[in-house]
Parts: sequence; C-alpha cells; structure tokens
Amino acid sequence: MTGMMTRSELEAALLRAASNYSWTWDRHTQALFAKFPRATAGLHPKQRVLAFTDADYDGYLADREFIAEAAAAAERVQDPDRSPTAEIAYFSPEFGVSEKLPQYSGGLGVLAGDHLKAASDLGLPLVAVGLFYRDGFFHQSISGERQREHYERVDPISLGLEQMPVIVDITMDDRIVKARVWRADIGRTKLYLLDTDLELNDERGKKVSDRLYSGDREHRIRQELLMGVGGVRALRQLGYDPQVFHLNEGHAGFLALELIGEEVDRGLSLGEALDAVRPRIVFTTHTPVPAGIDRFAHDLMERYLGVWSERYGVSIDELLNLAHMPGEDDVFNMAAFCLNVSSRANGVSALHGAVSREMFADVPGGDEITSVTNGVHAKTWVANGLQAEFERVMGPDWNLAPAERWNAVDQLDNDHLRELRTMGRRRLIDMVNQRFGPRHALRDDVLTIGFARRFATYKRADLLLRDAEAVADLLADTERPIQFVFAGKAHPADDPGKEVLHRVVSFANSDASQGRFVFIPDYQMAVARRMYAGCDVWLNNPVRPNEACGTSGEKSALNGGLNFSVLDGWWAECFDGENGWAIESSEDLDRDARDLDEAATLHRVLRDEIIPLFYQGEVSPSAAWADKVRHNWKTLGPFVTATRMVAEYDERLYRPGRDS
Repeated sequence: MTGMMTRSELEAALLRAASNYSWTWDRHTQALFAKFPRATAGLHPKQRVLAFTDADYDGYLADREFIAEAAAAAERVQDPDRSPTAEIAYFSPEFGVSEKLPQYSGGLGVLAGDHLKAASDLGLPLVAVGLFYRDGFFHQSISGERQREHYERVDPISLGLEQMPVIVDITMDDRIVKARVWRADIGRTKLYLLDTDLELNDERGKKVSDRLYSGDREHRIRQELLMGVGGVRALRQLGYDPQVFHLNEGHAGFLALELIGEEVDRGLSLGEALDAVRPRIVFTTHTPVPAGIDRFAHDLMERYLGVWSERYGVSIDELLNLAHMPGEDDVFNMAAFCLNVSSRANGVSALHGAVSREMFADVPGGDEITSVTNGVHAKTWVANGLQAEFERVMGPDWNLAPAERWNAVDQLDNDHLRELRTMGRRRLIDMVNQRFGPRHALRDDVLTIGFARRFATYKRADLLLRDAEAVADLLADTERPIQFVFAGKAHPADDPGKEVLHRVVSFANSDASQGRFVFIPDYQMAVARRMYAGCDVWLNNPVRPNEACGTSGEKSALNGGLNFSVLDGWWAECFDGENGWAIESSEDLDRDARDLDEAATLHRVLRDEIIPLFYQGEVSPSAAWADKVRHNWKTLGPFVTATRMVAEYDERLYRPGRDS
C-alpha cells in the first residue's frame, strides 16, 4: 500500500498492525501508535483504532507521512502460519507479552512471553498454550505503607484476542467443565488461552480460570488440569499434532495424563504408554528450593485421578507413585511427576542446573537435569533510543548479532552514552511524576540504582536497609549524590514478604530518604522498561543459591545498566570481574549473621567502588564508567538474549523429539 488510501484501507492497515502483538517489539509501530488520539491512550491499540472518529480519519487521511507509516507497519507484520503445523507446543501458566495483556505475575510469565517472541524471530514452528484469567493478577496499591490488592476484570475482545470455534471438555471431580479457546498472535507464534467463564458451566466451573495463582490447593489442581489436559485437547481439536511438549514449570504437567491416555486408547499398557510419551516431553524447572514446588495431598488427588485410573485400567496408587518424592509421604509432587514423564529436563542457569541435580538426585532422571540459561527478548526491553544506536552500529538485526558484531558498541562515544543515560533517567522521572507528582527529589544527572522484583523474603529487598543509617548518609551526600528506585509486589498470601515491602516503603516515606529513595507501586512491564532504561546500576541480592536465574539484570545490562549482584542465577556464570560488581556470599553463617555480613559487603562496594567510579573526573558518568558499560555490552549482549536461549532449547532439547 503506497500513496493515498481510502478510509477502509487505512483502517485495515491499522487494525493489522494493532492486532498482532509484534507491535510490542517494533519501535516504529509504537511511534505510529503514539500519534493516535490521546483520549484513548490507556486502551489496547486495536481498541484505539476502533475508537477513531470521523474527524480522526479525516485528519489522518490528509497526512501523507501517517499513511506511509501505517502502510509500512502493516507490511512488517508477519502473521502466524494458519495451518496447524507447529512441531513444538509450549505450555506455561502465565505469559508476559505486554502490560496490555495482563496474564502474568512476574518473571516466569515474562520469560514465557519472551520465549514466544524469540521463537517468532527465529521462525521456530512453535505454538503456545495457557489459561485466560478473567481477573488477571492483582493490582497493587499502598495504603498506610502496606500493600493492598485489587483485581480488575478484563475482556478478551478488548485485548485483541480472537475466539476459536472449539469447546473443550475436562472432567474434574466427576463433573464436566467446559472451556472456550482464545488466540493471540505473537508475531509468527500463536498463543492459545483456555477460558472457563461460560454459561455452559456452573458457578464453580466458571471460576476455574478466574485469577492467576489464587485460591486453595484444590483450585490449583483444577487450573492445572485445565491447562494440561484441556490444552492438549484444544490443540487436537484445532488440528495440531506436536512432536514436542515443553512444560515451562510443573504447572502444566497434567498434559502427560492426556498424552498417556491417547496411547492407552491405542492399546498400550501404562508402562508402554509412558515409554512412548517420555521422548516428547521437555520439563523446565524454575525453582531451586523445595518450597517452590506444587504439592498436593493424596486424598485430594485421588478425587481427580479416578477418571484416569479407570481410563488406564490401573489403580490410583500406580498413578500416585509417578509423583513420589523420596522422603515425602502421601504427597503428589508435581516436579517429581514431571521428571517421571519427561525424557529431558533443565534448570534455567548453570548454577540452578547443579542445584536441581542435587535436589532431585533421588528421582529418576533427576541426576541428568541439564541447564539452559534464561535470556530476554532484546527488542522488547531495550529503550527505543538505544535501539536506534544499536541498529546504526550493528545493523537492524542487532538482536540476532553474534559476539564479534557486539564489538561495534565501541563506536558509541562517551558523550553519546551520557546523553542516552540522561534520557533514560529523565523518562523514569517522568513516570514517577505521573504517579506521584513532584513529591520526590529525583534528578536526571544523579547515579541511579534500581531494584525491582517479587518481594519474596529470599530476594532480600531490604538488605540494603540493614544499615539504614548508612543509606541515609549516602542519600544526604550532595557532592556525590545517589538515588534509589524500588518496585515489586509480594504475593497476596506471603505475609513475611509483605513485611519486607512495608519496611522498604516506610524508609521511602521517611525523612531519611531525602526524597531520593522511591518505591513505585503496581510494578508491571511498562514500569520495568522505564526502570531498565533509567537505572545506572541494577541491584540484586538474593540468598545464594535460591535465585534460579533472575532475568531483570539481563534486561538492565542490555540497556547499559551495570549489575551489582550476589553471584547467583545467571550472574554466577556471566560476571567476569569487570562487567559489573559482585556481592560475595557468606554461606557459612546463619541467616541473620549472613544478612548483616552481606549487607556490609554491599555498602562497602557501593561506597568504595561504585560511587567513586561514577563521579571520577569532571563529568559523570565518568569515562571509566562508559568503558565499563561498553565492556558490559560486549561480554553480555550476545549471551543474554532470548534468541540465544530459544536456539539452544531447539538444538539441545527440542531436536531429539522433533527428529524422532
């Protein structure tokens, strides 16, 4: 489409650009959307187009530049193959594609969204399956310095989803629950989401897919049966026959029940069916601590496994034994089940792989767990201004660039780097102003340290504040000023995590913070992007080795932030002594003494190394700091991308199933 357009042609072009979630990583299409009427700014792009008035169209049709941009945006969209030919089915309980599609809680979902985007970039024949949560995940507000949660109901049509012409039946506790299926296009990747909010269901059935990570243990079983069993049945009805099923965590493990059932229906015994199914299942574990694994009491599971024991012609005890974890009695352990029904399993960093092999050493296959270190979708997370520079020096496919091409970042001179960092801080401050007004003292020329993640106790968001007086002294320094921006949510049921959040918010509101220690409520992907672009240092201080990977630091690194982290997760294998800073662990001490010792190390490195380097010389950040940023890009840039991660999954874990 070139030259002038009719109104219907323009509307078709804009709807094409807005309907595929590839706009989430296309900065040129995002610039086009920025020209839409301000009155619709909070809506999904598709709904913004549908809200155009006659006057809007009259104005746009007279704007040749706008028409050219709309035509180009539509042409850049690469729709998924409409035929059901995907060889890989990727199952996850959450997908963080965009804040406009609120079907995620945090890192697991954002990783899943990045996985789909990278699969699209690589042209991998992958289809994805999850649940559509009508209430999504909770929104966070702060009242009385404490977290408050509320939910907002979402409409799939308003999120650009398309309903598929299938209804799936799943038996749950002797009752049939029905689910419809919605589709979202993520570039060339199709994402199918199951939704039980149907008049065909009773009230309990309608609520199976109500909220992400809510309800009691039985509700969790029902959601996981819907995702696993219902997901396979949905794919079958849509015509898919994948060779590989990838479990992103154990929540979708029940898909194995349906795959085994298909083989039993062909005449195989349970053992023979397991042998047939295992080569097709890949299991990725994301937790390095036993407490993070789904466990269900046997008496509860028996109510839901009865239909399967009848189908297989075996006792329920035989099925319960598939999920036995040595040392646990009368417990159905989902991680043990997933290991028993898969032939290939992995952790999400090298250290996490080693921890997982030890944790699951007594489960068949546990000692063979490998690792694929998580990566992030570069074009989703890198600020648009910096992307333009990467394109200039590395080419438009910079996100796919091999290691040697990243050496081109040496062409970004110090002054230009300072301009980019200042721009990032300014946009971060603009967001803070929009949320709080000018009730802070943040500046765009000051060393900015960020911390944003789930407020689980092992992540120790308040470790810095173990010496609150030292933090206050740093914030009071006018010669070498420093500022902190914190964000994150505690799970609604995590009272200890909420107490950590309370301590952080209390300090942010205190006189000691000088208005330069800020907590941003309701952390989500849009907040994260501003923080990654605006923070010079990314702080991460979990209790080692409890961080499976921790991809927020990877996103910061791509944006030119320098990591200051405990050597856990991805940082344990990527820190080279020069591309950031390490917080040494004191693993031989008890928890309280360890926290104090590691907090002291944190403050020492911050005071003696990080702050002096930033303010070395007459301009800041210093030339030495800029050198460190470029080294950060050259050593980390080619490794931390999701395209590297997905290509590694394909080569090492998908190919054996695809080629069998």
